[in-house]
Amino acid sequence: MSANIISTSKPTEKTTTWHQWRAKSHKWVPYLFISPFFIIFLVFGIFPMLFSLYLSFHYWEPAAGLSAMEWVGWENYQFALTDDWFHKSLYNTFWMALASGVPQHLVAIPLAFFIHTSFKRARNGVIGVYFLPYITSTVAVAMIFTTLFSRDYGLVNMVLTSIGTISIGGIEPFAWIFPTQNIDWNQPEYTKGMISFVVFWRYVGWNTILYLSAMQTIPKDLYEAATIDGASRIKQFFYITLPMLKPMMFFAITLSIIGSLQIFEEPFIITNGTGGIDQAGKSAAMHMYITAFQEGDFGTASAISWILFMIIATLSWGNNKLFSDKNQGESDEN
Repeated sequence: MSANIISTSKPTEKTTTWHQWRAKSHKWVPYLFISPFFIIFLVFGIFPMLFSLYLSFHYWEPAAGLSAMEWVGWENYQFALTDDWFHKSLYNTFWMALASGVPQHLVAIPLAFFIHTSFKRARNGVIGVYFLPYITSTVAVAMIFTTLFSRDYGLVNMVLTSIGTISIGGIEPFAWIFPTQNIDWNQPEYTKGMISFVVFWRYVGWNTILYLSAMQTIPKDLYEAATIDGASRIKQFFYITLPMLKPMMFFAITLSIIGSLQIFEEPFIITNGTGGIDQAGKSAAMHMYITAFQEGDFGTASAISWILFMIIATLSWGNNKLFSDKNQGESDEN
């Protein structure tokens, strides 16, 4: 009887090498798909950064041929920190950063509040108009403003002199405010101001979009309650909008610090790559470029880049500390 019993159990499948490899592939296949990003980042991001740090301690002139690097230690940093032209470029950079960066936020915040409260249907169109300078080519923007600020045929001089030469009863009442003759904007006393205005015009729309996006996350109930209590729009701006914008203000100011201290395209194009008369428009990044690719001193240029990096990192840390202390103080009061 037992001999006639037919077994119905299935035979156990043997695990082949193919099945083992397929089972293990589920672990490393995801890393294979994301590997192109890391490879590109290592080759074009991490390696150049580490190589520039290594190069900053050497003297190397590749323009003279593939010459060997010469170890000089901290000499490149000492030379950069004692170089008068580097000091002047740092002064120009900070001057233009303050002259262009501070007005960006002073204008962008109330402008974003005005757009947020006044425009409903046409908001996207208004935002596009203000955002257009940011996405426009920097070369095109700099060339256009170079033409506008031309001494002989620029529109800016035409408007200013037209107002300054207005005569009322034989008297020119606006002559003490506006010029009566064309201004040479390439002179040292005007160069930094002209570059700062171009940078301000280009980035004020970007900051406006940032603040506007943050305002759209503020609960409308706060404004409705304030309106019922009789608060005007000005009071709503100072007591509701500004306190709620502090996280975005920290982010936007950090971007302004990084971008303003790395400014290169605008002064380079406006001054034709020379820095202007008496180097009045040369920025620190522009000085680094000239040191590397015109003077051929890549070691000193690398040292300048790391000095500039430390300055940006310090200011960014200070900005973070400033806003974190404010937020901590407010939380303690609450």
